Amino acid sequence: MRQNEHILIKNIYYMLSYAFQMLRPSEPDDVATEEFDNVQNLFAAIQSKGIGQQLKQGLYREYQDRREDIPTVRGRINLPGSIRHRAAHRQLLSCEYDELSADNLLNRILKTSALLLLRSGEVDGAYKDILKKEMLYFSEVSLVEPSSIRWEQIRFHRNNRTYQILVSLCQLILQGMLLTTEHGEMRLASFVDEQRMCRLYERFILEYYRREFPQLHVSASQISWALDDGVGTMLPVMQSDVVLSRRNDVLIIDAKYYAHTTQTQYGVHTQHSNNMYQIFTYVKNKDAAFAGRPHAVSGMLLYARTDEAVQPDQTYHMSGNRIDVKTLDLNRDFSVIAAQLNQIAADFFGIERRA
Repeated sequence: MRQNEHILIKNIYYMLSYAFQMLRPSEPDDVATEEFDNVQNLFAAIQSKGIGQQLKQGLYREYQDRREDIPTVRGRINLPGSIRHRAAHRQLLSCEYDELSADNLLNRILKTSALLLLRSGEVDGAYKDILKKEMLYFSEVSLVEPSSIRWEQIRFHRNNRTYQILVSLCQLILQGMLLTTEHGEMRLASFVDEQRMCRLYERFILEYYRREFPQLHVSASQISWALDDGVGTMLPVMQSDVVLSRRNDVLIIDAKYYAHTTQTQYGVHTQHSNNMYQIFTYVKNKDAAFAGRPHAVSGMLLYARTDEAVQPDQTYHMSGNRIDVKTLDLNRDFSVIAAQLNQIAADFFGIERRA
């Protein structure tokens, strides 16, 4: 069983919209009203819309170094090249100059991901027609090898910040869609990378609470070890997925995207051992940080629901702390998913989603 088979295509769109902030609550979005029968059409719809919006603002351009042999001076004269022309009795100068060009990394990323979608047999003709028309504006833009892109080194500033959301989507397309090679060409395969879907799931939950519950402090913070002597050499980092806090009330959520939400031995279903040990460790070390002050620290394992008959839905009280194990059904209408996330905030903090 593949976990992603149990996610409505529309819900992947909503997860993307929160994770990469592609939607603004105050803006209507045409894509949200469309029906998609596969994830390739979903990506093509979002990509075509995003590129269309960028084209209205103009493609980002950077100064590129050029060298050209021309009869008149432009920019700086390259002496060795010009001397060779003179020796060969050619009336040319070798010149170096800077020129604004759309052929830069950001536009190459857009073009490469768009062409992958165009080559997919799963993308409907209507979306391909839009992308083809948009690619006419990228005629001077080269392609880029996806494996060569150093995503973490891409920097955004005042002149290209409108690309940030689109490039995030392209990263998901280029990394999350399996790329195969056939006769030297890149092809688009199925969206089956569970690890990448896990990261999307984690980021979606984090950004959902950031956007919808400004009353909360929301982070994916590291949790410090409660050390008696302050010596923590070689201890592993405790990196949380989501930490919600309001004053001295804290909820640590570990988002889990697994093919199986429980472990089974001899026909008996139990919680995943490592996950329970992990969330308990997070909670107890965070709890110790309050050092006697009034507080409440709780934990939650929040699994993406599968189609298995046994699904975890338990609340445990351990050494003075509450730890829940729940599932989030990504195959339901998004309003149901939002209601469950809202209920978590209500149960632990007594607050409601902002209007």
